[in-house]
Amino acid sequence: MSRKMVKKIFVVDDDEMLSAALEDYLGRKTIHEVQLFSTGEECLKHLRDEPDIIILDYNLNSVFKDAANGMKILEAIKKQDRSIKVIMLSSQEAYGIALQTVTKGAEEYIIKDEEAFEKVASLCNA
Repeated sequence: MSRKMVKKIFVVDDDEMLSAALEDYLGRKTIHEVQLFSTGEECLKHLRDEPDIIILDYNLNSVFKDAANGMKILEAIKKQDRSIKVIMLSSQEAYGIALQTVTKGAEEYIIKDEEAFEKVASLCNA
């Protein structure tokens, strides 16, 4: 069985500065192809592009009030394709939220802190 060397990574976050910074960081620390989305709905429309990993923010509706939150998008992703690895990246520090996302199929739950990008890159390279 051959492993894909270059992975397709979707970053889904309504914070455009954070998304751009993460894209830049992953560009320096990995060889993977990164695509940015500001809403979960945009990401869902592109699942046909077969991403390997989706880095998903929990609070997706903080800028776009009518957008679905990360939990709803996580559920929709897993309903369409359970094989996609989803990493939740959020400022939510509540243990219950983290547990709920992992129970619903997230591979990891990472809190947005000074080590978050390094953790994400490490998971993307695994």
